[in-house]
Amino acid sequence: MNKIGVDRLINQRNLTIHIAIFLFSLGVIFIDIVNNSYFKYWKNYLGGFILIFVQLELFILLANVFFRDLAPGKTSAAITRIVLSRFALFLTACFAVALIVMLVYLHVEQLVAGGTLTHVASDFFHVKFAAWFKPTITGLLLGGVIFIIILWQDALKREQKLREENLIFQNETLINQVNPHFLFNSLNTLSSLINSKPELAEQFINKLSSIYRYILENIARDKIPLPSELAFISDYFELHKISNDEKLFLTIEVPDAAMFKVPPVSLQTLVENAIKHNKATRKEPLNISIFVEQNQIVVKNNLQRMSTQIKSTGIGLKNLANRVKLISGRDLMIEETTAYYQVKVPLLV
Repeated sequence: MNKIGVDRLINQRNLTIHIAIFLFSLGVIFIDIVNNSYFKYWKNYLGGFILIFVQLELFILLANVFFRDLAPGKTSAAITRIVLSRFALFLTACFAVALIVMLVYLHVEQLVAGGTLTHVASDFFHVKFAAWFKPTITGLLLGGVIFIIILWQDALKREQKLREENLIFQNETLINQVNPHFLFNSLNTLSSLINSKPELAEQFINKLSSIYRYILENIARDKIPLPSELAFISDYFELHKISNDEKLFLTIEVPDAAMFKVPPVSLQTLVENAIKHNKATRKEPLNISIFVEQNQIVVKNNLQRMSTQIKSTGIGLKNLANRVKLISGRDLMIEETTAYYQVKVPLLV
């Protein structure tokens, strides 16, 4: 997903941002020179350029601290509250940084000039502080108002995009789960069990009912408790295991599951992919394991690609990756070797 709005504005890995700061600082000094109509005190202009450039770079750094991955999955009202509260802290931090940079600059300037450093700070606060404070606070407020408008609009766009992605996901998930192929396989299995294993047929019906109930109740949510998703996965897997006895195995080792949340039906998507794209026999069973690693829940399976691969659009995995990014601000991690395939989903709180 391409970065938008504030992500581009505060992305310090983007060389364009640093060039823009450099040119902006140069432009401010040039305007000052033109307005004064002379370049007699060029050292002062050089110092002014350094001050502006360093302060803006530090302001961008602070913006990363306060506003990176802002409020993923929050409502519009919550986003507004978070933006305003963080913005107040951001302005305070910027003012403190600007003051520190100014004092450091004055000390360096005095040191280069060969003067004494004893009275630099006291002279600044008694003589120069008022003249420094007015343009500094004006610049911070003006820049801050522009920044907060961009930030607020960007956060709302993210929230709207998340809603749109969720609607798409809900529709795709329901279609995938209620598609004729899924129903045909389930009903065919159920039909064979009714006469031969009536007790198992009843369990099958209960599991199938539980799966549909879970999907309908939770599909509209952004995140759900991890134990609920794991219980759903167990029911879903049991349906497959009934018709593939001793071919499929699932191991779930997730201590402290109650502490975390995940996007609904996220783990099911990964388990379904594992079953769909790998062969499973009694001699070479498919082993799927679910466990926690570094604040991520991992779905891992031994890699046993079918000789004839089922054509896949990859929409399910791509959609899940987008939803995870929008909700958590983090990426879905996919790793494939010759021996195994695994996907890591960031855990939510």
